[in-house]
Amino acid sequence: MTVELRVAEGWLTVCELSSLTPGRGVAALLPDGSQAAVFLDRAGRAYAIGNQDPFTGAHVLSRGLLGWAAGRPFVASPLLKQRFDLESGRCLDNEEVAVRTYPVRTAAAP
Repeated sequence: MTVELRVAEGWLTVCELSSLTPGRGVAALLPDGSQAAVFLDRAGRAYAIGNQDPFTGAHVLSRGLLGWAAGRPFVASPLLKQRFDLESGRCLDNEEVAVRTYPVRTAAAP
C-alpha cells in the first residue's frame, strides 16, 4: 500500500504506508517545491498538511506531536507548540491562522 496526496498535477505517491510510524510525521517534497507533513494516527488514518509553521516560517510541522482535542486530531508545532487541526488545517490556538491541507488516500502499490 502507498500513501498518495492530491496535488495540482493529480495524485502523487509519497511513500509506502509501512514507512509511516503511527503518531509520527514525515516531510515530503512536492512537485511545486513546497513541503507536506504526512502523518499516520494510531487508528491507521493518514493526514497531510503543509509542513511550514506559519508562526516561525520553519518547515517543522512533520516533527510535531500528534494529539486529540474535542474529538479532532491535531499536530502541535515542535517550536512554539501551536496546534493545527489535521483535517481542516485551522490553528486551534489562533483562529486567524491555518495551514494548507491535502486530500490523502492509500492505494495498492502497482
